[in-house]
Amino acid sequence: MTYNRRQIMSATLSITLLNLADLAAAGTTKPIQRMPSIFVGHGSPMNVLQSNEFTRTLQNWGKAIGHPTAILVVSAHWLTHNETKVAVQAYPKTIHDFGGFPQALFDMQYPAPGAPEFAKQAASLLSSRGAKPSEDWGLDHGAWTVLHFLYPKADVPVFQVSIDYAQGGDCHLGVGRVLSALRDQGVLILASGNVVHNLRHIDMHATDGLVASRPWAQSFDAAVKAAILSHDTKALARYERLDAGAQLAAQTPDHYWPLLYAMGAARDGEAPKLVFEGFQLGTLSMRCVQWG
Repeated sequence: MTYNRRQIMSATLSITLLNLADLAAAGTTKPIQRMPSIFVGHGSPMNVLQSNEFTRTLQNWGKAIGHPTAILVVSAHWLTHNETKVAVQAYPKTIHDFGGFPQALFDMQYPAPGAPEFAKQAASLLSSRGAKPSEDWGLDHGAWTVLHFLYPKADVPVFQVSIDYAQGGDCHLGVGRVLSALRDQGVLILASGNVVHNLRHIDMHATDGLVASRPWAQSFDAAVKAAILSHDTKALARYERLDAGAQLAAQTPDHYWPLLYAMGAARDGEAPKLVFEGFQLGTLSMRCVQWG
């Protein structure tokens, strides 16, 4: 088969236009941005129905961070024992894991999609620690009450990684270090808990502010802040020895452990940013920190 000059020129022009289109598309594709590792003191679920200094800070924080590829959440409210689970659902349900609150709170939904591929990758990264994919969870209130303000459109894929409650501080730091690799793929690591969390001693009459209603709560929160700023991971992993108020401030470590995941996921040279500090109900530290 032979081609005349016009056919050859037409074909050459088409190929050139296709190449230019490919180059243009490549030029408009943004490189993947490394996402930070953050710790959020989530406090009472009632925050999700309120506008206060804390919730307004979360709204501005989400805008400052930008739009992640996905969000990995480590919440104080998904605890497992002698194993780590990774939620791989395509459409995680909104879990209302609390009681005694207004119906409006139970009516709330956070319909974000899951991130099965990233979740499976996280499980693979943690396979040496016995991590397993799971479909028996969703987004608990440690996740969605915070995400409601950070990403109100629920348009970022989200998945959770459980906390192995049988392990100590060094293990939780180690898991955070492993998961840090996902940050380079645009995954935001969000750990949600409270540095000080004592429900037995909450003060329903306390106003929100920098000062706790109990001296031991103030003392422990200050000791954690100092250890964060000096990057003293050993002291934070052994929180029981960090301050005399530790036994009351973290009677059970479930809300404290998430801090170690966020700090473990930090990179060398990433100075912590203290995004928010203060107390709600007298004994709930709302401290929020960002690395990267």
